[in-house]
Amino acid sequence: MNNYPTYNATISITGNLEKELGHLLSGYPKDKIFLVTEQNCDKYCLPLIRQTPGFDHFKKVVIPSGEENKKLSSVEKIWLFLSKNGADRKSLVVNLGGGMLTDLGSFAASTIKRGMDFVNIPTTLLAQVDASVGGKTGFNFNGLKNEIGVINQPLSVLIDTRFLHTIDRENFISGYAEMIKHGMINSAEHLDEVRNFNLKNPDFEALRGMIARSVAIKDSFVFRDPNERNIRKALNFGHTIGHAFESFALNSHHPILHGYAVAYGMIAELYLSHKVCELPLVTVTELSNWLIDTYGKYSIAEWQFGELCQLMTHDKKNEGTRVNFTLIPSIGKVAINQNCDKKLILEALDYFKKMNC
Repeated sequence: MNNYPTYNATISITGNLEKELGHLLSGYPKDKIFLVTEQNCDKYCLPLIRQTPGFDHFKKVVIPSGEENKKLSSVEKIWLFLSKNGADRKSLVVNLGGGMLTDLGSFAASTIKRGMDFVNIPTTLLAQVDASVGGKTGFNFNGLKNEIGVINQPLSVLIDTRFLHTIDRENFISGYAEMIKHGMINSAEHLDEVRNFNLKNPDFEALRGMIARSVAIKDSFVFRDPNERNIRKALNFGHTIGHAFESFALNSHHPILHGYAVAYGMIAELYLSHKVCELPLVTVTELSNWLIDTYGKYSIAEWQFGELCQLMTHDKKNEGTRVNFTLIPSIGKVAINQNCDKKLILEALDYFKKMNC
């Protein structure tokens, strides 16, 4: 077990999840513990924690799977479940699922009764290295990714790599994109480790250590800047354009997984890093080709550039009408609060389009 002190939370990468969860649950009345999960996890992941002390007393609510269900009506379903079952400010919400579920459950727990304790048990790689860590909660609204939310830290995050055997390859490499990002913004050594890992035949024992190092990178930024006023913005590399891709795909009724969108966003933002921060073009080309080899091609047409730019103007990191980016002058270094004009953004989208032809 590896524990990492965080801003008001403990992250545990554990091989004894049932014991640790049971210890946490022992501090709450049995009738005040509530489980929030989603359909796939209810079927494939919940059986893995059935030996947890007190499991038989869990009251649970199940949310439909899929990013399209990351919406207000799902939050309302959780609120109603908690309210009807007597939840109060001394209750505990246990969120079991991927990033969509932990975001929803954490937001619901943070807002009902003006807030109650919650624990995240992430079941996908994306949730383990990113979504469940750092205290960001919320849901999609008005066609925009994570438009509504609050920052509120969980009581604990319990990470168990056993759950990764329950997800398919697409979801596995979706989460891997965030590990790639952590290497790009903080550690050339971690990036090399991630690039050399065999994704076709994963070594899950080796992966546990990589997850620990990736989580530690994210947590170091969160610990220094929990409310994203400054250096935590480093974690947004690839996300300004990536979220635009993700919202565009969702609005077009052809959704793509978050990690794929981030990978595509990193390609475009690597190009911006070259233009704005002098990241060597040879590095941009090499990493872009590797990302395309890993995540496949995503075709966009020039006539769609305008809609993508419009989506970027809604990004939460923006100040006024300026589109704000985190860029990298070199691997392991970041430059936050980089404002790029529309002409340069269109140039980056054109670079992405040509790389995907």
